[in-house]
Amino acid sequence: MKAGSGIPLWVVALLAALCLGVLAWTTFGFVVPFKHETGQAVLDSYFAGYDESAVLHMQKLLDDNETATRLLRAMYFGPELIFPALLTALLFLAFLKLGPAGSWFGRSLHPLVASAVYLLPFIYGVADYGENISSLIAFGDGPSATLATHFLPWMTRLKFASLAICFILIARLAIARWLSPRED
Repeated sequence: MKAGSGIPLWVVALLAALCLGVLAWTTFGFVVPFKHETGQAVLDSYFAGYDESAVLHMQKLLDDNETATRLLRAMYFGPELIFPALLTALLFLAFLKLGPAGSWFGRSLHPLVASAVYLLPFIYGVADYGENISSLIAFGDGPSATLATHFLPWMTRLKFASLAICFILIARLAIARWLSPRED
């Protein structure tokens, strides 16, 4: 049996389509209206990261703009509840579809290293949910807002770093598989 053959391609394609649909819902239903309302992007979209001063600036902006606060909360209680889970599943299935991690790099990997590769999508998922929870706490009135303000930039960095590593590995593995000789 060939590696990854147990997962139908249509399942991966369906998950990809669902991810794109939810991403479009997030973007056009919340991110664009938020930017139109405030003139500033939501912190979740800062790919290069941000620091605590950006979080403090966002807190002040949300304190002064009730519409922006409602948009942000609706985003976190709407599409952001399901998007991280969908993308985590898509990344994990993509890794499974590409085959066993031990054969990915043309040599035998230590079993712990091979297993760690499969954990990357879950690191992304936990970091994305952690970022969402930290945002809700940081932009709320609770006593933990200060702690969440310090924690939020790190969760965003971890989210994008793990996502970038996943995409790089998937692209590399897909190209390597495409270039490798076929076994009939």
